[in-house]
Amino acid sequence: MRSIPPELAQSALDAAPDALLIVDAGGVVHFANRQVSALFGYPHQEIIGKPVEQFLPERFRTRHVGHRDRYAGAAHVRPMGFGLELLARRQNGTEFPVEISLSPIDGQAKMLIAAAIRDITERKRIEKELIDTRQAAEQARELAEQARISADRANLGKSRFLATASHDLRQPLQALSLLNRSLRSLVKGAEATEALAQQEQTIASMSRLLNALLDISKIESGTIRPELSDFSVAKLFGELRREFSSLASDKGLALEVVEHDEWVHTDPSLVEEVLRNLISNAIKYTQKGSVRIECRRDAQKIRFAVRDTGIGVPADQISFIFDEFYQVGVSTNSAREGYGLGLSIVQGIAALLGLSISVHSEPGQGSTFSFAVGPGQESHALDKTSEQSAVHATKRRARVLLVEDDPAVRNAARLLLSVEGYSVTATASLAEAQQAARGGEKIDLLVTDYHLRDETGIAVIAAMRDLVGRDLKVLLITGDTSVVVRKVSEDANLRIISKPVDADKMLGLIATLLG
Repeated sequence: MRSIPPELAQSALDAAPDALLIVDAGGVVHFANRQVSALFGYPHQEIIGKPVEQFLPERFRTRHVGHRDRYAGAAHVRPMGFGLELLARRQNGTEFPVEISLSPIDGQAKMLIAAAIRDITERKRIEKELIDTRQAAEQARELAEQARISADRANLGKSRFLATASHDLRQPLQALSLLNRSLRSLVKGAEATEALAQQEQTIASMSRLLNALLDISKIESGTIRPELSDFSVAKLFGELRREFSSLASDKGLALEVVEHDEWVHTDPSLVEEVLRNLISNAIKYTQKGSVRIECRRDAQKIRFAVRDTGIGVPADQISFIFDEFYQVGVSTNSAREGYGLGLSIVQGIAALLGLSISVHSEPGQGSTFSFAVGPGQESHALDKTSEQSAVHATKRRARVLLVEDDPAVRNAARLLLSVEGYSVTATASLAEAQQAARGGEKIDLLVTDYHLRDETGIAVIAAMRDLVGRDLKVLLITGDTSVVVRKVSEDANLRIISKPVDADKMLGLIATLLG
């Protein structure tokens, strides 16, 4: 039988997909194929005659000498470190997971061991993705089961769960908003005032983004209920102009907001959310030209429209653009700007309000999204001078009892109310509030969070009214939109404000309650 030429054997070993080493019982490398240099980054001359431990992280090298000696004493074909996570080290110091197979070479004068080394980084990545996917699936199943149990017990349970999550997420923004308002009362310099005004806009933008994300789950769970009222289109458009002018300008786009004096009747927050998502979507998909916001009389309706000069939507894709995670012209495995949830939120809110979203689009020419709502009756906003006078007339003689278990929010609210001239007693629980009330001083107003650690704000209100009087005036701060919270709003001596709180609105409500 003909022997294999040495050069052919060398070529075959170099062509092997794995890194191959031959070491002696002392751990000195006698042979390395081409893949060893490719995998570890060492030139071939820096491998031969060197200890095999140079391919290990330094923290494992001393221990490995003992393992190597024991293997040499009872050498047989087996994987190295069975059941362990093995790591190798490149010349540049980076570490990566490996799989190593060991085999003694027979017929040699001295002990030689062959080691096949395979980089399993990609396998580990895939395994992690599979584990993450399984864990996510398991978490989804657990959440689904919790939701089912919650729904069986009562719809209130599901609403409370969502409200609690909202509460925890909104708390940091709550503290920021209150601190911002306190600073605006204390700081007088022009530059500082401008910085605080920009900070206020940023906080408001963050709040709207958070609310939009929470709205996805609330829309699906049915916990959002439209609250219809008459409001001014001009005021709404002014807010949208302030929010999106910089974003459009940064892309070199003209943001055209057509002023309008119409009043409409619908849920102002939900319609604003629809327009915000449509405008954001238009800016994202428009590279040059403009985005235009307008409204006009359309028979017995007021029609809102958002027009852009963007990439447009092919006719065969229009039916998909309201699906979650769908983005025009973006493949599933490419880089994405956003997650394609904006139009899905629009569709969910439109269904709640009974609106029909119309889409007209031409590829390369742009798109128009529009919807119509009912007209409203013009109202007159509360005179801010009178409101401010009410604040000054009441706050300096009013004592406020504050109940908030989050230290950051509690301190921020205390500071705001103190800066505005109120006498504030800040407590973290119902027990502390009762202890403070028993001190004898009259309490003019109770300000309490709805979600507290050991009780609800409703329990706090009932207990404090039992203690100091049924006519105690109350401001309830909450992110909960459940039916339970809405029922308490029928109390003439109680006002509710939603998180994240607008500090000026909060002060106005307090003035109204005390005035």
